Amino acid sequence: MTPADMAALHARCFTTPRPWSAAEIAALQADPFCFCLQRDGGFLIGRVVAGEAELLTLAVAPEARRQGLGRALLTGFLAESARRGAEQAFLEVTAENEPALALYAAGGFAQAGRRRGYYRRADGSALDALVLARAVSADDLRLT
Repeated sequence: MTPADMAALHARCFTTPRPWSAAEIAALQADPFCFCLQRDGGFLIGRVVAGEAELLTLAVAPEARRQGLGRALLTGFLAESARRGAEQAFLEVTAENEPALALYAAGGFAQAGRRRGYYRRADGSALDALVLARAVSADDLRLT
């Protein structure tokens, strides 16, 4: 999947937060701290710095949802984060994204904070971001 393909998929998946451009995705792919996982119908971009992993985005095509692809990408994120020496993983998600919240809870993430009004919808209204976290361990390597 090229950065343009990934940007097109990201635009199909997100309005809030705003979709990422191909240039933004390409810049992240060029960052040595970042990694990208791709599967048919989805992708994930993560980053590991100083023992902390951050899931930057996870996009699954609407027609590919509820088939285990998000879970597979999340499991891959945790394994790659462990390989890169992460001890803790974080992510941000809109407080209203119930399917994503269920996926992350199933992956062992729990709420660590809330950023009030962090995201903006196209109409200018605000949405809270939830900060989720979990420990990363060698056990995550065995899940892949």
